[in-house]
Order: sequence, then C-alpha cells, then structure tokens
Amino acid sequence: MTDDLEARLQTLLPKAIAWAEQEAAAASQSGRALVAWELDLARAVGVTRPELIRLALVEALPKPTDPELLAAAMSRGIFGPTMVGLTLGHSVLIRRGSDDARLLSHEFRHVYQYEQAGSIPAFLPGYLQQVVRFGYENAPLEKDAKAHERTGAL
Repeated sequence: MTDDLEARLQTLLPKAIAWAEQEAAAASQSGRALVAWELDLARAVGVTRPELIRLALVEALPKPTDPELLAAAMSRGIFGPTMVGLTLGHSVLIRRGSDDARLLSHEFRHVYQYEQAGSIPAFLPGYLQQVVRFGYENAPLEKDAKAHERTGAL
C-alpha cells in the first residue's frame, strides 16, 4: 500500500480535507479560547490571529473512520501511538495531560502554517505530499514546527 501512496494521494485528498474540516468544526465548538500565556506563546511562533484558536483537550485524538485514509496516514507515521497533538486550521486538539508549552508551541506553529496557506484545503495537499515523500517526522513542515518549540516562560 505505501509504495503507491504518492500516486493515490490525489484521490485521498478530498477525503482527508473533508475529515479535517469536520473535525476542525467540532473542535471549534468544544474547544476553549486561549488564556493570556497561550496567546503570547502563539504570537511568539508567528500566529497572526491567536484569538481565533480553539484548544480542545481530548481523551484520544480523532482518527479518520475511512479505512483507506486511516491506513494511508498510519503508514507514514500519522496517528501513531506517540501522537498527542493535532492541528486543523485554528483548531488545536491535545490529548489530555499533554498540554505543555513545548507541545502547544509546536501545534501553534502549525496554526501559523495554516494561516500562511489560507485554509485547510489550501494547506493539506502540500503538507500531506511532504509526509508521503519524507515520512511524518522528516516532513519539512514538521521540522519547522519542531524548530519553533518553546519550553518554559517566554
């Protein structure tokens, strides 16, 4: 399955975008606005509209129910057992108990990346192409988010 994933990506993209938009809308409704230090942290990693971010603390990160989409994502390291954060536009989902400054700054950098792209449908194709080509850990946008991780006070 992973050998032809790059070729199949174009057919999977509409499913991935629809899933991401649905989960972003749900997290936007259930999530909370950022508190002062989180707003500062988001600004520090480049977010231009941190007031739009909604932070949803969840027991488990949502995964696509479409078997083909889930299998493709997992084959490249997305939704692995160590994944504790997920950003979809201005919606940030964090597994409960993992909401420290390092992870939040990483996820807020992804918000910045979405802002630069303009939308979920504009961001996901490039992001997923990187993940397919380089793997989740080595995708340039993931490396960028890691490079902007912060710890402790600003």
